[in-house]
Amino acid sequence: MAIATINPATGETLKTFESLNDTEIAAKLDLAGQAFEHYRKTSFAERSQWLQKAAEILEQEKAEFAKVMTLEMGKPLKAAIAEAEKCALVCRYYAEHAASFLADVAVETDASKSFVRYQPLGVILAVMPWNFPFWQVFRFAAPALMAGNVGLLKHASNVPQCALAIEDIFQRAGFPVGVFQTLLIGAAKVADLMADDRIKAATLTGSEPAGISLAVAAGKQIKKTVLELGGSDPFIVLESADLTAAVVTATTARMLNNGQSCIAAKRFIVAEAIADKFEKLLLDKFLALKVGDPMQPDTDLGPLATPGILQDLDQQVQAATKSGGKILTGGHPISDRPGNYYAPTIVTDIPQDSAIAQEEFFGPVALVFRVPDIDAAIKLANSVPFGLGASAWTTDDQERDRLVEEIEAGSVFINGMVKSDPRLPFGGIKRSGYGRELSIQGIHEFVNVKTVWVK
Repeated sequence: MAIATINPATGETLKTFESLNDTEIAAKLDLAGQAFEHYRKTSFAERSQWLQKAAEILEQEKAEFAKVMTLEMGKPLKAAIAEAEKCALVCRYYAEHAASFLADVAVETDASKSFVRYQPLGVILAVMPWNFPFWQVFRFAAPALMAGNVGLLKHASNVPQCALAIEDIFQRAGFPVGVFQTLLIGAAKVADLMADDRIKAATLTGSEPAGISLAVAAGKQIKKTVLELGGSDPFIVLESADLTAAVVTATTARMLNNGQSCIAAKRFIVAEAIADKFEKLLLDKFLALKVGDPMQPDTDLGPLATPGILQDLDQQVQAATKSGGKILTGGHPISDRPGNYYAPTIVTDIPQDSAIAQEEFFGPVALVFRVPDIDAAIKLANSVPFGLGASAWTTDDQERDRLVEEIEAGSVFINGMVKSDPRLPFGGIKRSGYGRELSIQGIHEFVNVKTVWVK
Protein backbone atom coordinates (compact mmCIF):
# COMPACT_ATOMS: atom_id res chain seq x y z
CA MET A 1 0.00 0.00 0.00
CA ALA A 2 1.29 3.46 -0.91
CA ILE A 3 1.87 5.87 1.96
CA ALA A 4 -0.77 8.43 1.11
CA THR A 5 -3.74 10.44 2.28
CA ILE A 6 -6.72 9.30 0.19
CA ASN A 7 -10.03 10.84 1.22
CA PRO A 8 -12.40 7.87 1.69
CA ALA A 9 -15.42 10.12 1.19
CA THR A 10 -14.35 11.07 -2.34
CA GLY A 11 -11.59 8.69 -3.39
CA GLU A 12 -9.28 11.64 -4.07
CA THR A 13 -5.56 11.25 -3.37
CA LEU A 14 -4.62 14.39 -1.47
CA LYS A 15 -1.00 13.81 -0.52
CA THR A 16 1.64 11.13 -0.95
CA PHE A 17 4.77 10.44 1.08
CA GLU A 18 8.08 8.77 0.30
CA SER A 19 8.89 5.72 2.39
CA LEU A 20 12.05 6.03 4.46
CA ASN A 21 15.07 4.31 2.95
CA ASP A 22 17.35 1.98 4.91
CA THR A 23 19.82 4.73 5.74
CA GLU A 24 17.08 6.97 7.10
CA ILE A 25 15.62 4.12 9.15
CA ALA A 26 19.03 3.34 10.61
CA ALA A 27 19.48 6.98 11.59
CA LYS A 28 16.16 7.00 13.44
CA LEU A 29 17.06 3.78 15.24
CA ASP A 30 20.39 5.32 16.27
CA LEU A 31 18.60 8.39 17.57
CA ALA A 32 16.08 6.30 19.49
CA GLY A 33 18.80 4.22 21.13
CA GLN A 34 20.77 7.31 22.11
CA ALA A 35 17.65 9.03 23.42
CA PHE A 36 16.86 6.08 25.69
CA GLU A 37 20.21 6.24 27.47
CA HIS A 38 19.37 9.76 28.62
CA TYR A 39 15.60 9.51 28.90
CA ARG A 40 15.59 6.48 31.19
CA LYS A 41 17.29 8.68 33.83
CA THR A 42 14.62 11.39 33.78
CA SER A 43 12.24 11.61 36.74
CA PHE A 44 8.57 10.75 36.84
CA ALA A 45 7.93 14.42 37.56
CA GLU A 46 9.65 15.48 34.33
CA ARG A 47 7.86 12.87 32.23
CA SER A 48 4.55 13.78 33.85
CA GLN A 49 5.05 17.45 33.01
CA TRP A 50 5.71 16.63 29.36
CA LEU A 51 2.76 14.26 29.11
CA GLN A 52 0.43 16.81 30.74
CA LYS A 53 1.58 19.29 28.09
CA ALA A 54 0.74 16.74 25.37
CA ALA A 55 -2.74 16.49 26.87
CA GLU A 56 -3.10 20.27 26.73
CA ILE A 57 -2.11 20.33 23.06
CA LEU A 58 -4.62 17.59 22.27
CA GLU A 59 -7.40 19.48 24.01
CA GLN A 60 -6.57 22.88 22.58
CA GLU A 61 -6.19 21.64 19.00
CA LYS A 62 -8.72 18.81 18.99
CA ALA A 63 -10.74 20.31 16.14
CA GLU A 64 -7.70 20.41 13.86
CA PHE A 65 -6.58 16.91 14.79
CA ALA A 66 -10.13 15.64 14.24
CA LYS A 67 -10.19 17.01 10.71
CA VAL A 68 -6.99 15.13 9.87
CA MET A 69 -8.42 11.86 11.23
CA THR A 70 -11.68 12.29 9.32
CA LEU A 71 -9.90 13.30 6.13
CA GLU A 72 -7.62 10.25 6.19
CA MET A 73 -9.92 7.43 7.39
CA GLY A 74 -13.47 8.76 7.26
CA LYS A 75 -14.77 8.63 10.83
CA PRO A 76 -17.51 11.18 11.62
CA LEU A 77 -15.98 14.46 12.75
CA LYS A 78 -17.77 14.40 16.10
CA ALA A 79 -16.25 10.97 16.79
CA ALA A 80 -12.81 12.23 15.82
CA ILE A 81 -13.09 15.14 18.24
CA ALA A 82 -14.07 12.69 20.99
CA GLU A 83 -11.04 10.57 20.08
CA ALA A 84 -8.66 13.51 20.57
CA GLU A 85 -10.29 14.23 23.92
CA LYS A 86 -9.86 10.61 24.99
CA CYS A 87 -6.18 10.75 24.07
CA ALA A 88 -5.79 13.71 26.41
CA LEU A 89 -7.55 11.68 29.11
CA VAL A 90 -5.12 8.76 28.85
CA CYS A 91 -2.16 11.14 28.92
CA ARG A 92 -3.40 12.73 32.11
CA TYR A 93 -4.19 9.34 33.66
CA TYR A 94 -0.66 8.03 33.30
CA ALA A 95 0.92 11.38 34.09
CA GLU A 96 -0.88 11.22 37.44
CA HIS A 97 -0.56 7.51 38.24
CA ALA A 98 2.64 6.16 36.66
CA ALA A 99 4.85 6.93 39.65
CA SER A 100 2.64 4.90 42.01
CA PHE A 101 2.14 2.12 39.45
CA LEU A 102 5.91 1.71 39.10
CA ALA A 103 6.99 2.33 42.67
CA ASP A 104 9.15 -0.31 44.34
CA VAL A 105 7.07 -3.05 45.99
CA ALA A 106 8.52 -4.37 49.25
CA VAL A 107 8.28 -8.12 49.86
CA GLU A 108 9.15 -9.82 53.15
CA THR A 109 11.66 -12.67 52.67
CA ASP A 110 14.73 -14.04 54.44
CA ALA A 111 16.71 -11.02 53.19
CA SER A 112 17.39 -7.85 55.13
CA LYS A 113 15.49 -6.12 52.38
CA SER A 114 13.82 -7.43 49.24
CA PHE A 115 11.62 -5.70 46.75
CA VAL A 116 10.39 -5.61 43.17
CA ARG A 117 11.57 -2.76 40.95
CA TYR A 118 10.09 -1.81 37.57
CA GLN A 119 12.54 -0.51 34.98
CA PRO A 120 12.09 0.46 31.30
CA LEU A 121 13.12 -1.95 28.54
CA GLY A 122 14.30 0.51 25.91
CA VAL A 123 13.03 1.19 22.38
CA ILE A 124 9.50 -0.17 21.81
CA LEU A 125 8.09 -0.55 18.29
CA ALA A 126 4.38 0.20 17.91
CA VAL A 127 2.63 -1.09 14.78
CA MET A 128 -0.70 0.70 14.76
CA PRO A 129 -3.91 0.60 12.67
CA TRP A 130 -5.86 3.26 10.86
CA ASN A 131 -9.27 2.89 12.51
CA PHE A 132 -8.47 4.89 15.68
CA PRO A 133 -5.38 6.65 14.34
CA PHE A 134 -4.75 8.78 17.44
CA TRP A 135 -6.23 6.70 20.28
CA GLN A 136 -4.44 3.45 19.45
CA VAL A 137 -1.11 5.27 19.50
CA PHE A 138 -1.64 7.29 22.66
CA ARG A 139 -2.89 4.35 24.68
CA PHE A 140 0.46 2.71 23.94
CA ALA A 141 2.63 5.82 24.13
CA ALA A 142 1.35 7.33 27.37
CA PRO A 143 2.26 4.36 29.61
CA ALA A 144 5.37 3.43 27.62
CA LEU A 145 6.89 6.90 27.80
CA MET A 146 5.95 7.35 31.46
CA ALA A 147 7.74 4.07 32.21
CA GLY A 148 10.90 5.51 30.67
CA ASN A 149 10.76 3.68 27.35
CA VAL A 150 11.27 5.25 23.92
CA GLY A 151 8.68 4.79 21.15
CA LEU A 152 8.96 4.14 17.41
CA LEU A 153 5.66 4.31 15.52
CA LYS A 154 5.02 2.38 12.32
CA HIS A 155 1.53 3.61 11.55
CA ALA A 156 -0.88 2.40 8.88
CA SER A 157 0.03 3.64 5.42
CA ASN A 158 -3.29 5.42 4.87
CA VAL A 159 -2.93 7.75 7.89
CA PRO A 160 0.52 9.32 7.45
CA GLN A 161 -0.57 12.82 8.41
CA CYS A 162 -1.99 11.48 11.68
CA ALA A 163 1.31 9.70 12.34
CA LEU A 164 3.35 12.85 11.75
CA ALA A 165 0.96 14.97 13.81
CA ILE A 166 1.38 12.65 16.80
CA GLU A 167 5.17 12.87 16.61
CA ASP A 168 4.84 16.64 16.48
CA ILE A 169 2.63 16.67 19.59
CA PHE A 170 5.27 14.88 21.64
CA GLN A 171 8.01 17.16 20.34
CA ARG A 172 6.04 20.31 21.15
CA ALA A 173 5.17 18.90 24.57
CA GLY A 174 8.87 18.97 25.44
CA PHE A 175 9.89 15.32 25.29
CA PRO A 176 13.61 15.00 24.45
CA VAL A 177 14.55 14.56 20.81
CA GLY A 178 14.26 10.95 19.68
CA VAL A 179 11.97 9.79 22.50
CA PHE A 180 9.04 9.37 20.10
CA GLN A 181 9.51 9.08 16.34
CA THR A 182 7.29 8.18 13.41
CA LEU A 183 8.62 5.82 10.73
CA LEU A 184 6.92 6.26 7.37
CA ILE A 185 7.56 2.74 6.09
CA GLY A 186 5.64 -0.19 4.67
CA ALA A 187 4.73 -3.37 6.52
CA ALA A 188 7.52 -5.29 4.78
CA LYS A 189 10.09 -3.43 6.90
CA VAL A 190 8.69 -4.60 10.25
CA ALA A 191 10.53 -7.94 10.37
CA ASP A 192 13.85 -6.18 9.78
CA LEU A 193 13.09 -3.77 12.59
CA MET A 194 12.35 -6.63 14.97
CA ALA A 195 15.75 -8.13 14.14
CA ASP A 196 17.52 -4.95 15.22
CA ASP A 197 19.04 -5.21 18.69
CA ARG A 198 18.04 -1.68 19.58
CA ILE A 199 14.35 -2.60 19.53
CA LYS A 200 13.52 -4.50 22.71
CA ALA A 201 9.79 -5.24 22.30
CA ALA A 202 6.77 -4.47 20.15
CA THR A 203 3.05 -3.90 20.33
CA LEU A 204 0.56 -4.29 17.49
CA THR A 205 -3.10 -3.53 17.06
CA GLY A 206 -4.52 -4.84 13.82
CA SER A 207 -5.54 -7.90 11.88
CA GLU A 208 -4.79 -11.54 12.65
CA PRO A 209 -2.33 -11.89 9.74
CA ALA A 210 -0.47 -8.77 10.84
CA GLY A 211 -0.33 -10.05 14.42
CA ILE A 212 0.95 -13.44 13.36
CA SER A 213 3.64 -11.85 11.20
CA LEU A 214 4.89 -9.63 14.02
CA ALA A 215 4.76 -12.43 16.59
CA VAL A 216 6.80 -14.71 14.34
CA ALA A 217 9.41 -12.00 13.73
CA ALA A 218 9.59 -11.18 17.44
CA GLY A 219 9.68 -14.83 18.43
CA LYS A 220 12.76 -15.41 16.33
CA GLN A 221 14.49 -12.71 18.36
CA ILE A 222 12.88 -13.73 21.70
CA LYS A 223 11.30 -10.31 22.13
CA LYS A 224 8.17 -9.44 24.07
CA THR A 225 5.00 -8.54 22.16
CA VAL A 226 1.51 -7.36 23.02
CA LEU A 227 -1.15 -8.06 20.38
CA GLU A 228 -4.69 -6.66 20.12
CA LEU A 229 -6.27 -8.27 17.07
CA GLY A 230 -9.71 -8.84 15.62
CA GLY A 231 -12.98 -9.45 17.35
CA SER A 232 -16.47 -10.70 16.62
CA ASP A 233 -18.01 -9.39 19.80
CA PRO A 234 -21.34 -10.83 20.91
CA PHE A 235 -24.15 -8.58 22.09
CA ILE A 236 -26.47 -10.83 24.06
CA VAL A 237 -30.03 -9.71 24.82
CA LEU A 238 -32.00 -11.95 27.19
CA GLU A 239 -35.72 -11.86 27.90
CA SER A 240 -35.40 -9.83 31.10
CA ALA A 241 -33.41 -7.04 29.44
CA ASP A 242 -34.45 -3.42 29.14
CA LEU A 243 -35.13 -3.81 25.43
CA THR A 244 -35.35 -0.12 24.58
CA ALA A 245 -31.99 0.65 26.15
CA ALA A 246 -30.46 -2.45 24.58
CA VAL A 247 -31.51 -1.46 21.05
CA VAL A 248 -30.29 2.12 21.39
CA THR A 249 -26.92 0.87 22.62
CA ALA A 250 -26.84 -1.89 20.01
CA THR A 251 -27.10 0.67 17.23
CA THR A 252 -24.34 2.83 18.69
CA ALA A 253 -22.16 -0.21 19.39
CA ARG A 254 -22.49 -1.55 15.84
CA MET A 255 -22.00 1.77 14.07
CA LEU A 256 -19.03 2.85 16.18
CA ASN A 257 -16.36 4.25 13.87
CA ASN A 258 -18.50 3.41 10.82
CA GLY A 259 -18.58 -0.19 12.06
CA GLN A 260 -14.78 -0.42 11.86
CA SER A 261 -13.85 -1.25 15.43
CA CYS A 262 -12.49 -4.46 16.90
CA ILE A 263 -14.77 -4.02 19.92
CA ALA A 264 -17.86 -2.97 17.97
CA ALA A 265 -20.83 -5.25 18.66
CA LYS A 266 -21.06 -7.56 15.67
CA ARG A 267 -23.15 -10.63 16.55
CA PHE A 268 -26.50 -9.85 18.15
CA ILE A 269 -27.63 -12.94 20.04
CA VAL A 270 -31.24 -12.48 21.09
CA ALA A 271 -33.65 -14.59 23.12
CA GLU A 272 -36.35 -16.03 20.85
CA ALA A 273 -39.17 -14.63 22.99
CA ILE A 274 -38.16 -11.02 22.26
CA ALA A 275 -36.39 -11.45 18.93
CA ASP A 276 -39.21 -10.13 16.72
CA LYS A 277 -39.49 -6.94 18.74
CA PHE A 278 -35.71 -6.50 18.89
CA GLU A 279 -35.36 -6.84 15.12
CA LYS A 280 -38.14 -4.32 14.48
CA LEU A 281 -36.67 -1.76 16.87
CA LEU A 282 -33.16 -2.28 15.50
CA LEU A 283 -34.43 -1.90 11.93
CA ASP A 284 -36.09 1.41 12.85
CA LYS A 285 -32.83 2.68 14.33
CA PHE A 286 -30.78 1.63 11.31
CA LEU A 287 -33.20 3.27 8.89
CA ALA A 288 -32.96 6.53 10.83
CA LEU A 289 -29.18 6.76 10.55
CA LYS A 290 -27.89 9.68 8.50
CA VAL A 291 -25.25 8.52 6.04
CA GLY A 292 -23.14 11.25 4.51
CA ASP A 293 -20.13 13.53 4.56
CA PRO A 294 -18.18 12.68 7.73
CA MET A 295 -17.06 16.30 8.03
CA GLN A 296 -20.67 17.34 8.75
CA PRO A 297 -21.54 17.40 12.46
CA ASP A 298 -24.91 15.66 12.00
CA THR A 299 -23.55 12.64 10.06
CA ASP A 300 -24.03 9.30 11.84
CA LEU A 301 -22.25 7.05 9.36
CA GLY A 302 -19.38 7.94 7.07
CA PRO A 303 -17.44 5.93 4.49
CA LEU A 304 -15.29 2.87 5.04
CA ALA A 305 -11.58 3.60 5.09
CA THR A 306 -10.58 2.02 1.77
CA PRO A 307 -12.18 0.52 -1.36
CA GLY A 308 -10.69 -2.85 -0.40
CA ILE A 309 -12.51 -2.87 2.94
CA LEU A 310 -15.76 -2.02 1.14
CA GLN A 311 -15.28 -4.84 -1.35
CA ASP A 312 -14.39 -7.39 1.34
CA LEU A 313 -17.42 -6.45 3.43
CA ASP A 314 -19.81 -6.76 0.49
CA GLN A 315 -18.39 -10.17 -0.38
CA GLN A 316 -19.02 -11.31 3.20
CA VAL A 317 -22.60 -10.08 3.08
CA GLN A 318 -23.23 -11.89 -0.20
CA ALA A 319 -21.71 -15.05 1.27
CA ALA A 320 -24.03 -14.70 4.25
CA THR A 321 -27.07 -14.59 2.00
CA LYS A 322 -25.85 -17.60 0.03
CA SER A 323 -25.54 -19.56 3.27
CA GLY A 324 -29.18 -18.80 4.11
CA GLY A 325 -29.06 -15.33 5.61
CA LYS A 326 -31.90 -12.86 5.10
CA ILE A 327 -31.25 -9.15 4.61
CA LEU A 328 -33.67 -6.89 6.51
CA THR A 329 -32.11 -3.68 5.22
CA GLY A 330 -29.06 -2.62 3.23
CA GLY A 331 -26.78 -5.34 1.93
CA HIS A 332 -24.99 -3.29 -0.73
CA PRO A 333 -22.55 -0.44 -1.34
CA ILE A 334 -24.10 3.00 -1.79
CA SER A 335 -23.45 3.80 -5.42
CA ASP A 336 -25.16 7.18 -5.83
CA ARG A 337 -22.20 9.07 -4.38
CA PRO A 338 -18.40 8.88 -4.60
CA GLY A 339 -16.46 7.29 -1.78
CA ASN A 340 -16.47 4.00 0.10
CA TYR A 341 -19.99 4.02 1.51
CA TYR A 342 -21.88 0.89 2.57
CA ALA A 343 -25.54 0.89 3.51
CA PRO A 344 -26.43 0.13 7.15
CA THR A 345 -27.22 -3.58 7.01
CA ILE A 346 -29.00 -6.17 9.13
CA VAL A 347 -28.68 -9.87 8.28
CA THR A 348 -30.74 -12.54 10.05
CA ASP A 349 -31.17 -16.33 9.80
CA ILE A 350 -27.48 -17.09 9.20
CA PRO A 351 -26.86 -20.74 10.14
CA GLN A 352 -24.90 -20.76 13.37
CA ASP A 353 -22.56 -23.46 12.09
CA SER A 354 -21.79 -21.76 8.78
CA ALA A 355 -18.28 -20.60 7.95
CA ILE A 356 -19.43 -17.01 7.49
CA ALA A 357 -20.78 -16.94 11.07
CA GLN A 358 -17.20 -17.39 12.29
CA GLU A 359 -15.86 -14.27 10.57
CA GLU A 360 -15.41 -10.69 11.70
CA PHE A 361 -17.51 -8.18 9.72
CA PHE A 362 -15.64 -4.85 9.68
CA GLY A 363 -18.27 -2.33 8.69
CA PRO A 364 -21.89 -1.29 9.34
CA VAL A 365 -23.34 -4.82 9.21
CA ALA A 366 -25.25 -6.40 12.11
CA LEU A 367 -25.73 -10.17 12.27
CA VAL A 368 -28.76 -11.23 14.31
CA PHE A 369 -29.06 -14.73 15.77
CA ARG A 370 -31.96 -16.18 17.74
CA VAL A 371 -31.45 -18.52 20.70
CA PRO A 372 -33.90 -20.31 23.01
CA ASP A 373 -32.17 -19.60 26.32
CA ILE A 374 -29.05 -18.41 28.14
CA ASP A 375 -27.28 -21.75 27.64
CA ALA A 376 -27.55 -21.41 23.88
CA ALA A 377 -26.59 -17.73 24.04
CA ILE A 378 -23.35 -18.43 25.91
CA LYS A 379 -22.51 -21.37 23.66
CA LEU A 380 -22.98 -19.26 20.52
CA ALA A 381 -21.07 -16.31 22.00
CA ASN A 382 -18.08 -18.58 22.65
CA SER A 383 -18.28 -20.43 19.33
CA VAL A 384 -15.99 -18.10 17.34
CA PRO A 385 -12.18 -18.03 17.43
CA PHE A 386 -12.17 -14.51 18.86
CA GLY A 387 -12.40 -13.35 22.46
CA LEU A 388 -12.06 -9.59 22.72
CA GLY A 389 -15.20 -8.06 24.25
CA ALA A 390 -18.81 -8.97 24.99
CA SER A 391 -21.90 -7.02 25.94
CA ALA A 392 -24.81 -8.78 27.64
CA TRP A 393 -28.20 -7.46 28.68
CA THR A 394 -30.23 -8.84 31.57
CA THR A 395 -31.85 -7.71 34.82
CA ASP A 396 -31.60 -11.16 36.38
CA ASP A 397 -28.74 -11.49 38.91
CA GLN A 398 -28.20 -15.20 38.29
CA GLU A 399 -28.03 -14.65 34.52
CA ARG A 400 -25.58 -11.80 35.05
CA ASP A 401 -23.30 -13.96 37.18
CA ARG A 402 -23.30 -16.75 34.60
CA LEU A 403 -22.55 -14.37 31.74
CA VAL A 404 -19.65 -12.79 33.60
CA GLU A 405 -18.21 -16.16 34.53
CA GLU A 406 -18.77 -18.16 31.35
CA ILE A 407 -18.27 -15.78 28.41
CA GLU A 408 -14.79 -16.20 26.92
CA ALA A 409 -13.55 -12.66 26.40
CA GLY A 410 -11.11 -10.11 27.71
CA SER A 411 -13.99 -7.81 28.69
CA VAL A 412 -17.62 -8.42 29.62
CA PHE A 413 -19.94 -5.44 29.94
CA ILE A 414 -23.37 -6.01 31.50
CA ASN A 415 -26.10 -3.62 30.33
CA GLY A 416 -23.57 -1.38 28.62
CA MET A 417 -21.46 -0.99 25.50
CA VAL A 418 -17.95 -2.42 25.37
CA LYS A 419 -15.42 0.40 25.50
CA SER A 420 -11.85 1.05 26.51
CA ASP A 421 -11.17 3.06 29.65
CA PRO A 422 -7.72 4.13 30.90
CA ARG A 423 -8.63 2.84 34.36
CA LEU A 424 -9.40 -0.71 33.17
CA PRO A 425 -7.18 -3.30 31.44
CA PHE A 426 -7.96 -3.84 27.77
CA GLY A 427 -7.14 -6.84 25.58
CA GLY A 428 -8.37 -10.21 24.40
CA ILE A 429 -7.91 -13.95 24.48
CA LYS A 430 -7.93 -16.69 21.83
CA ARG A 431 -7.20 -15.25 18.37
CA SER A 432 -7.98 -11.73 19.57
CA GLY A 433 -4.46 -11.53 20.95
CA TYR A 434 -2.65 -11.43 24.27
CA GLY A 435 -1.31 -8.96 26.78
CA ARG A 436 -3.10 -5.92 28.16
CA GLU A 437 -3.14 -2.21 27.49
CA LEU A 438 -4.29 0.56 29.86
CA SER A 439 -4.61 0.52 33.67
CA ILE A 440 -1.74 -0.65 35.87
CA GLN A 441 -1.50 -3.86 33.81
CA GLY A 442 -0.79 -1.86 30.65
CA ILE A 443 2.18 0.04 32.05
CA HIS A 444 3.65 -3.22 33.40
CA GLU A 445 3.79 -4.86 29.96
CA PHE A 446 6.97 -3.12 28.82
CA VAL A 447 9.11 -3.02 31.94
CA ASN A 448 11.71 -5.29 33.46
CA VAL A 449 10.14 -6.67 36.63
CA LYS A 450 13.37 -6.88 38.60
CA THR A 451 13.71 -8.83 41.85
CA VAL A 452 16.10 -7.20 44.33
CA TRP A 453 17.40 -9.16 47.38
CA VAL A 454 19.77 -7.57 49.87
CA LYS A 455 21.37 -9.24 52.91
